[in-house]
Amino acid sequence: MKNTMPEPHPAHGSHHRRTRGKKVLRSRHQSIGQPSGSLIHIGERKVEKTEITVIGYDEKQTVRLSVSSAEECFALKKRFKVLWINVDGLHDTDVIEQFGELFGIDPLTLEDILHTGQRPKVEDFERYLYLTLQMLDFNQENGEIGQEQLSVVIGQGWLITFQEIPGDMFDPVRQRINSANSKVRKHEADFLAYTLVDAVVDHYFSILEEIENRIDTLDADLMATFSQESFNALNALKRELIMFRKAVWPLREIIGSVARDDFSVVGDLVEHYFRDVYDHVILVIDTVEVFREIVTSMHETWLAGVNNRMNEIMKFLTMIATIFMPLSFIAGVYGMNFKNMPELNFWWGYYAVLGLMAVIVLGFLKYYRTRRWY
Repeated sequence: MKNTMPEPHPAHGSHHRRTRGKKVLRSRHQSIGQPSGSLIHIGERKVEKTEITVIGYDEKQTVRLSVSSAEECFALKKRFKVLWINVDGLHDTDVIEQFGELFGIDPLTLEDILHTGQRPKVEDFERYLYLTLQMLDFNQENGEIGQEQLSVVIGQGWLITFQEIPGDMFDPVRQRINSANSKVRKHEADFLAYTLVDAVVDHYFSILEEIENRIDTLDADLMATFSQESFNALNALKRELIMFRKAVWPLREIIGSVARDDFSVVGDLVEHYFRDVYDHVILVIDTVEVFREIVTSMHETWLAGVNNRMNEIMKFLTMIATIFMPLSFIAGVYGMNFKNMPELNFWWGYYAVLGLMAVIVLGFLKYYRTRRWY
């Protein structure tokens, strides 16, 4: 998941015409009938090869390495105060299983790591803390919010992050680790976990800013044209906000639990920092709810505008039909083929009928004008 955002794109147009909706639930047919703890990857295979990078640091040094196996990571665990292991790519179940065996990770946790699309949650296993949440990114071209599952396993002196694809929003964290005077270098792995979670939550605000810009553009477009393309874009944005809410809402309980409860791998100082993240999560959730209400209001406004335009058209057609009703009646009367019709023998009869029709038309128009129907 790249932390890059291209220049804003117009909100209306064919980019928002959705042919397929984003799936809310990922297929789990492979795990049906399997015992608990079975290591089966559920989700898309997004990389060809699993990549493992290691960052080890203490107050004096920091080292970044690319390794090929979990054994190499385990051998580095005692060399540093904190060891951050990042695994990109979850399709290779053998690699995930090796991490579980070497670092004492429960098979149920490994199962949750491999089952992408998990609801964000936190689980305490005494020797480690398991945390999973959704990393989000906003695609300017199609207006969709991409999701990637992030699994974090926090132990004493080590932390493992499992991601679906390379690339994330953690580059500022890596830069802070490289800085000799940063707080990250002075604390344990629990502080690194807080820093990573805080980076994910802060990135939510960037997405909210992009969504707000999209809402402003759509609002102006709806008021100007009431086009079907804008309506399709509005429906797409409404769906993305629902997916956003689904990914963010559980964090309220999760971060609150880390901030309140006494977990063995989370110190009191870090709990204080997690309370700050909790406040940010509440703000994100409140903002998402406000945006949902705004988009719903825009949806209703579009429908009301379309109905008003339809009513104006129907009113105009009704006025035309009303004017022509008496004219059609007069023309029908004098179009009957009866011999005993005295008016047909008057030389001024034709002009009199035309004059009567003109008076009727002018009378209707004056009546409509007095009623302010046009």
